[in-house]
Amino acid sequence: MQVLQLNLSDYSLTGGTGITMHRLHAGINKKGIESKIFCARNQSSDNSIAVQKRCYTVRAVEAVLRKLEVEFGLNDISRVISSLNIRKHEAYRTTDIINLHCIHDEFISYLALPWLTKKPTVFTIHDMWAFTGHCTSSYECERWRSGCGECPHLETPPKVKKDNTRLEWNLKNWAYSRSLLHVVTPSQWIYDLAQKSMLRRFPIHYIPHGLDTEVYYPHNKEHCRSVLGIPSGKKVLMFGTTSVKDYRKGGDLLIKALQMIPASLKSETVVITIGHGKVKSEDIGMPCFNFGYVDSDSFKAIIYAAADIFIYPTRSDSFGLVSMESLACGTPVVTFRVGGLTDTVRPNITGLLAEPENITQFRDCIVQLLEDENLRATMSEKCRQIAVKEYSLELYAQRYIDLYHQILKFSTDKNQVKSNTNN
Repeated sequence: MQVLQLNLSDYSLTGGTGITMHRLHAGINKKGIESKIFCARNQSSDNSIAVQKRCYTVRAVEAVLRKLEVEFGLNDISRVISSLNIRKHEAYRTTDIINLHCIHDEFISYLALPWLTKKPTVFTIHDMWAFTGHCTSSYECERWRSGCGECPHLETPPKVKKDNTRLEWNLKNWAYSRSLLHVVTPSQWIYDLAQKSMLRRFPIHYIPHGLDTEVYYPHNKEHCRSVLGIPSGKKVLMFGTTSVKDYRKGGDLLIKALQMIPASLKSETVVITIGHGKVKSEDIGMPCFNFGYVDSDSFKAIIYAAADIFIYPTRSDSFGLVSMESLACGTPVVTFRVGGLTDTVRPNITGLLAEPENITQFRDCIVQLLEDENLRATMSEKCRQIAVKEYSLELYAQRYIDLYHQILKFSTDKNQVKSNTNN
């Protein structure tokens, strides 16, 4: 069996989506199944990675289409020519099954799906984009259930200049009505949403993400802090984001919550951050250690293990990759009761949940865990146990392999029946 993973990038250029896709790719290969990646942007020159090539004429035509697309408030239709050309690529022709991941953002036009899905196809949805009129996260809006239009969040990525969300919703619906897909969701939350969306016409499967628990594991906390230059005897909070100004990731909620922590506790606590977003010490009244964007899983695991608590004030998340990484390193998580985070962050077991937008409650959860060392220790053990039992790379890959085999068997049986009928 040969599998082709289609994603905008081959690794982290698409954030958590690229990372989870690459882990799946590696996990499948480790089990002896050949997996390749087809992408628009690549970070490595691995032989198993094919990059989408476009000739000058196609680029020129699609550039014109892109300008029209932007003016009309649409997304992801201008690449239709190069998307159709994927079928001619050797990687596509020689594969047995296709797994779509992040296909939007100028990679594949969803209008090409009826032709691309002539081969058995899995579509792993990492956010809400697959069934909305433009956005990856609709927050409180449920207009995607009935056809979008009158969008309250035009600025939500991928943002649009004009409200043509009803048209884009209908175009997606048209494409899906002529496609053959098996949909995979990484959390129970987005699984439930997909069942209420235009995707309900397809079989929908729940397969949570996974990671290498031999890389992400509870290192010695004091040793990690020494390596990172963090003072001993301090309580350590960790936060990660692309920007503290990112509304979806809740950087504003984080700053307000940290400002509200009692002064006596602040004197015992430091904050460490990863990602491009930086928290300033003067804004929160606590020392901050900003490590920037961390590409190395091994180094990232050391940072997670150095922390007492991982704080994640997100407003919307379909899974929460960072929460799973934190659990594997034995670090409890404090977050809001939103999206797929309720799968990984289980109250009083692997962390604490505050009600959405309730900054005071979020602060209280942080304070409770900082002050209760025994509770943190108990949670730390549970975090690791659950990560190994439910989110290991081996289990992650095997669940997909089982699904691939199931789909291929169904496709083979269907073709045999069709052949017998024709004879």
